[in-house]
Amino acid sequence: MAEDSTPPVDQLAATTLTSSPTPPLQKAEFSNRTLIKTILSRPDGGAALAGQKVTIGGWVKTGREQGKGSFAFLEVNDGSCPANLQVIVDSSVYQLSHLVATGTCVWLEGELKSPPEGTKQKIEFRVHKVLDVGPVDPAKYPLPKTRLTLEFLRDVVHLRPRTNTISAVARIRNALAYATHTFFQQHGFLYIHTPIITTSDCEGAGEMFQVTTLINEAEKLEKELIKNPPPSEADIEAAKKVVEEKGKAVADLKAAKASKGEISASVTELTKAKENLSKLEERSKLRPGISKKDGKIDYSQDFFARQAFLTVSGQLQVESFACCLSSVYTFGPTFRAEHSHTSRHLAEFWMVEPEIAFADLQDDMNCAEKYVQFLCKWLLDNCLDDLQFMAKTFDKGCIDRLTMVSSTPFERVCYTEAVEILENVKDKKFENKVEWGIDLASEHERYLTEVVFQKPVIVYNYPKGIKAFYMRLNDDSKTVAAMDVLVPKVGELIGGSQREERLEVIQQRILDMGLPLEPYEWYLDLRRYGTVKHSGFGLGFERMILFATGIDNIRDVIPFPRYPGRADL
Repeated sequence: MAEDSTPPVDQLAATTLTSSPTPPLQKAEFSNRTLIKTILSRPDGGAALAGQKVTIGGWVKTGREQGKGSFAFLEVNDGSCPANLQVIVDSSVYQLSHLVATGTCVWLEGELKSPPEGTKQKIEFRVHKVLDVGPVDPAKYPLPKTRLTLEFLRDVVHLRPRTNTISAVARIRNALAYATHTFFQQHGFLYIHTPIITTSDCEGAGEMFQVTTLINEAEKLEKELIKNPPPSEADIEAAKKVVEEKGKAVADLKAAKASKGEISASVTELTKAKENLSKLEERSKLRPGISKKDGKIDYSQDFFARQAFLTVSGQLQVESFACCLSSVYTFGPTFRAEHSHTSRHLAEFWMVEPEIAFADLQDDMNCAEKYVQFLCKWLLDNCLDDLQFMAKTFDKGCIDRLTMVSSTPFERVCYTEAVEILENVKDKKFENKVEWGIDLASEHERYLTEVVFQKPVIVYNYPKGIKAFYMRLNDDSKTVAAMDVLVPKVGELIGGSQREERLEVIQQRILDMGLPLEPYEWYLDLRRYGTVKHSGFGLGFERMILFATGIDNIRDVIPFPRYPGRADL
């Protein structure tokens, strides 16, 4: 029998390690630098990269001179990940005082080195050349190294992305947006851009921002009338007299059989006089203020010749595409002019709104559940370092919560049963009374999902009186085929329904809610011509970020928050 020539396992391992070179570092696209993430996010923390020469760019989080000013340590971050790269620069390379201030931007060439034993870093960067510096005056920089509150950061909204928290939120937000498109594209949905300016109120609540040029035009006219006052009656009479005189001159020339040239010149003067009179008469009608008709604002004089608003939802418009393309979604900004100062409301926020043809309420709930689970798993797979930062800083349970939701079937309970459960609660006194017919408050929603079921809950079949006109009326004529997805920490994350496809029923629902039919005639056409059973929902994008991060205030999970009294930048 021949001797086995296979080398020992430990020798194989050694051979594999030495024969597999470290993967080369990838440069950032369209920029001559290496992303710090590609250095520090390796399983070994970048240790195997020692000896490689790279170019990096980023902002100094902290800096300090050492060795009596002979060198400096910089913690540099470029936004690609939460971790900072430790940078060492000698005074012979650059003036250290220009580099160490928090907020300084640096672009550096150098070499990755193994740090001394016993340090927490796995790799550090030794600077050979400073390519560029964006200096900071530390006495004026509004973001000191001390811990800053999220409330304070809202006053420097243009600089707050430089903080660990807001940059982590930005990466999580980006991942959720990417995951949203990935989910719907993988499931055959078409992305539809719905209008931001609309003439219909989806919610029927009337809390909409109006889009108008009437105020600007009125202000311009007022300034114009001050600068050039309208003509007086005497000016008008004088202009009429000139027209009369010019008309008589033309008549006299014709009677005298003057030459064609003389008559033509006289007619030209008469035309000019008439045009001048017409302009004066038009200007005499001008009045300061907004144009009115029958005591009401005359919107026929507005930009769109009718009232227009910033949309509260793209749902109605995207339905028109669902009724021919079957599975569609819209994802964009929406607006609500609600004077609310709670931690759950914004004036401008983003909504994800899919719409599915040939789908009932059960299909709608299935889609919503799979979508939320997909988002949670995507974050766990792609943003774990940022989630670990959030768990350490804000909510130690956020990763466990995402893990649970991503892998746990959602509970489904009808509204009537949910109310009965809440009415029988003995261990908690709710601030808002529980009875059939109420719209569940956040405290009710969170109790159901956090205490009763301890997992996400879908509540369905709500009373028709608290839901929108487009939701399908159930056979009991008391409830509609609506559903809300409730999750821990946030409460309602998604609201959706099977849409009312029956023309007569939806017409009556619109009238019952005191809304005019005219603005919705186009929407009713979808029921007149090839009506189809269809369903959809809306996910509040910022609420999903609140749920994922554990941050308490919605103003801190959108890049530029708009709320009553604040619209910075």
